[in-house]
Amino acid sequence: MAEISATNGNHEVVLNVNDEINNHLPPPPPPKRKDPDIGLSVSFIQKLMAELFGSYFLIFAGCASVVVNVNNDKVVSLPGISIVWGLAVTVLVYSVGHISGAHFNPAVTISFATCRRFPVRQVPAYILAQVTGSTLAAGTLRLLFSGPHDVFAGTSPQGSDLQAFVVEFIITFYLMFIISGVATDNRAIGELAGLAVGATVLLNVMFAGPITGASMNPARSLGPAIVSNHYKGIWIYLTAPTLGAVSGAWVYNMVRYTDKPLREITKSASFLKSSRNSG
Repeated sequence: MAEISATNGNHEVVLNVNDEINNHLPPPPPPKRKDPDIGLSVSFIQKLMAELFGSYFLIFAGCASVVVNVNNDKVVSLPGISIVWGLAVTVLVYSVGHISGAHFNPAVTISFATCRRFPVRQVPAYILAQVTGSTLAAGTLRLLFSGPHDVFAGTSPQGSDLQAFVVEFIITFYLMFIISGVATDNRAIGELAGLAVGATVLLNVMFAGPITGASMNPARSLGPAIVSNHYKGIWIYLTAPTLGAVSGAWVYNMVRYTDKPLREITKSASFLKSSRNSG
């Protein structure tokens, strides 16, 4: 503290400069606190809500097309069902993609996490929101279309388990490869991401729907299975899409880095190596 003293006759004047300056200065701002990766911050809750509602609307629209088609003498048809799934994905990507990333799919979330494009600690909460949305949508359809001949809106293999596993692996690989290209590569036209992903879903449902139901999404299969208590081949729809999506994301990463030497690719894109170092 600096004090300036002066004597004027019998009176001594003391000026406390620091106190006067400090009295006019605003109080210092409180220190900023970093939100944890999975803290209940407002932004994270908004992301979970976007994933829950997005998953609900996606499963409701897509599975409703299946149920209506069965209940009304195939009026929707396979091309119609494919278009519904593709359009639902497209509009939802453009609606909430800027909020949560528009995953709506545990396989996509896990794939992004393995490539270090999504926080690992947020994966369980995202998956819970996606499965909850799918289950609620399947429950809504069960209430709306309940009757003597309940239609199972989920997925089940129409051939052998091996055939279903390979088909689900390939179509989810293809889907995640496209997602990685249009959503994570700066060289791609980001404004067309929703159209590209929706068109990929439409195409996959067109040819794989009659074989496996073209799930490509563990939550899409698990929600209706829980509501209908129908778990035939559920392990296929939990494992094959996840493995296919992870493989698709990693293969695109290798394509993305082809202009770099192999040593740099291994160093910059190795999730396993980073996990061992952090452990």
